[in-house]
Amino acid sequence: MAAACTVLIGCVTTTVSVTPSPQTSVCDSGASALVLWAPQWRPDQKDVLEREAAAEAGLKGFLQSSGCFARSQLRRLSGITPSVVATEIASANGRFNKVIAITLRELGPVITLLSSPALIEGGTEVVLQVAEHIPPSEVQTQSFTFHWQSGGPGVIKGVASLSQDMQASLVKGLQPNKLHTEPLH
Repeated sequence: MAAACTVLIGCVTTTVSVTPSPQTSVCDSGASALVLWAPQWRPDQKDVLEREAAAEAGLKGFLQSSGCFARSQLRRLSGITPSVVATEIASANGRFNKVIAITLRELGPVITLLSSPALIEGGTEVVLQVAEHIPPSEVQTQSFTFHWQSGGPGVIKGVASLSQDMQASLVKGLQPNKLHTEPLH
């Protein structure tokens, strides 16, 4: 019985999809970046404050530890629109080589019942829209969505691990350890 539980519960997998694919990495370890972020939740989203706090902590942790940029500043916005991005680029006044706009669409635990012999499959899901701008232009140089999922049979998560999950998703989705010219798949 214990061996069967180990087999059914120990299967955590992580998948990342990038749309459209491939994309070049926005990370450039020699660049300075203004990273703008805003949530765009579905109307029935639960635990909004906890998810936003986790997202911000994950973004900060990623920017501090990943080597994605030589220097970065994180700024939370109420929403990301072309006019808001244009205003932020103008207010940056040439202090940054890149402006990265991240719209958070999903950050949370996922649970599916009766979908496998384990009866419960779960994990975490992160969906981000990423747009890159090279100042002083307001034109996007690239824009893509990445969908990160980590979990499996018997995995049950709550909101407590979301900041680590957000950081892990950014490592996979933005690939800071790759050269900035390598395509994301």
